[in-house]
Amino acid sequence: MIFKFLLLSDETDHFRREITIDSTATFLDLNDAILDAVGYTKDQMTSFFICEDDWSKLTEITLIEMDTSSEEDNYVMKDTVLGDLLEDEKQKLLFIFDCLTERAFFMELREIIPNKKLSKALCSTSIGNPPEQLTSFEDSLDLSSSATAFDEDLYGDELYDMDELDPDGFDGLDALENIGGSNPYDD
Repeated sequence: MIFKFLLLSDETDHFRREITIDSTATFLDLNDAILDAVGYTKDQMTSFFICEDDWSKLTEITLIEMDTSSEEDNYVMKDTVLGDLLEDEKQKLLFIFDCLTERAFFMELREIIPNKKLSKALCSTSIGNPPEQLTSFEDSLDLSSSATAFDEDLYGDELYDMDELDPDGFDGLDALENIGGSNPYDD
């Protein structure tokens, strides 16, 4: 049986990849096929999530064994066969390729082709450029649209006047100077 997956990104317009792979392949085989299809390195942590129709996460398949003491089953890519967890067309998955910021490809099992075998995964459709593999954590934060955005006027620093500082409000700093310490507020 052959699985045909569609990959999309919410970061890049006109990006699309279709990966065709045998149902007896492992999630690690699918991981490698995706990374090859988008030109990403294989030195980063990745993870799959099997999702519900509304993209809420159900089951995680990790790249390496995670020591968890939970009651839930732990799935590792190299030990988990695709056909063991996937059985329905239109099944949704997330492929997390940047774990720090949880950037992901949205995947759908588009087609199941019975009575066929495929020795090696292949990228059957490649349209558009993928998003960058990694971004800095700061770049992933869009503070400009956030209610907690910081700007120069947040604390009134444009209106701050050093002459308005009340030195009496720093009681005890003189005691530091008397014992040989320095006042950190003298600068």
